Amino acid sequence: MQIHPLLALVFACLFFGIFSGMPGETIAKSINDGFGQTLGKIGMIIVLGVIIGKFLEKSGGAFAMAEKIIQLMGKKNVTAAMAFIGYIVAIPVFADSGFIILTPLNRSLTKRAGLSFATTSIALALGLITTHCMVPPTPGPLAAAGILNANLGLVLLVGMPVAFVSMLAGLFYSIKFTSDTYVDPAPELKEEDIQTLMKTAPGWLKSSLPIFVPILLIVVKSFLEFFGLDLSQSIAGQVIKFIGDPVMALIIGLFLALLLPKKLLKDHLSNTGWVGESLQDAAIIILITGAGGSFGMILQNSGIAQTLSLILSQWPIGLWLPFILTAAIKTAQGSSTVAIITTASILSPMMADLGFDSEIGRAMFVVAIGAGSAVVSHLNDSLFWIFTQLTGVNATFSLKRYTPGTFILGITAMIALSILSLFVK
Repeated sequence: MQIHPLLALVFACLFFGIFSGMPGETIAKSINDGFGQTLGKIGMIIVLGVIIGKFLEKSGGAFAMAEKIIQLMGKKNVTAAMAFIGYIVAIPVFADSGFIILTPLNRSLTKRAGLSFATTSIALALGLITTHCMVPPTPGPLAAAGILNANLGLVLLVGMPVAFVSMLAGLFYSIKFTSDTYVDPAPELKEEDIQTLMKTAPGWLKSSLPIFVPILLIVVKSFLEFFGLDLSQSIAGQVIKFIGDPVMALIIGLFLALLLPKKLLKDHLSNTGWVGESLQDAAIIILITGAGGSFGMILQNSGIAQTLSLILSQWPIGLWLPFILTAAIKTAQGSSTVAIITTASILSPMMADLGFDSEIGRAMFVVAIGAGSAVVSHLNDSLFWIFTQLTGVNATFSLKRYTPGTFILGITAMIALSILSLFVK
């Protein structure tokens, strides 16, 4: 008998907290704070994303998009398409949000192509992680560039090709090492059911709006802020800032999703209808993701990240120092953004001593930190649990197949960056 992941994570929090010597009050506060903070960032996004996904699937809209993409790219290229889409989307959008928004499309594409949902989901997740960790204006690398006084243009010039090479490695890993396990993306749907859905499905363009309009709104807001525009100074800017917030963007996506059924019925919005089914699915994802946040907070408050920082900051190993230090902190506490900001803050006073005080040196340093923040995603990372729950696999499978992929991403990025550093000083 397997223990439910929620209970396993709660027990892990308690045992780690007790045996690491944390006071009982701190253990309880860490569990509460970690749960609340994680869901404060991602909880509503999960709910809205799952409802949009349900309307896309039930209306046949997701399959209409899938048919169009397969016509354009072919069944053999679906996995590569998801990796590349992830690479692009996560430049301005958090990887967690991107995975939730794109899963309905990925599910339908995978079903139509007859591929394993595990393979395409890992390719999508790894594609998202590359730019999420290494390319501004995602908050982590953006904050690191600010702390280290790095030129954002140079960070982009270095980060995008390094992340692209890393994405290719993640794609190769997904195809070669995960396709042996078949996971049906929609086991309840047979081909005849899909054909029936397609008869009343909305067009592919209308179907794409609930996914890509929220992404576009988030992108516009992120890039305007990235280029230094103060959106609060004008009415238009305030509107963009409001609708470009991920939650508001997804609420707009939800309204667009309500237009997908040929006829919207009250039953679709009821407790037993599409919305009710969505909330039941979302509840499990939310609870487990929150518990993962609790485990991450326990690890963070135990002081393990600070201990690792003190030890590793003494190693004179060039660009591999920020990489290893960030990877250690990320692995210890789960958040890529926290790992990036912590490492940048620790090493900022040491830039000249480490030999990275030039413009290009600082840019490469930021990317090295970002590469380290991909290593490794496991039980204390919210994306790990979102991936696990939305893909329909268990935690053991994710640890064996998804987690090693994040290690390969980071190592590949660092090798590419190290080679680049031989030619650019």
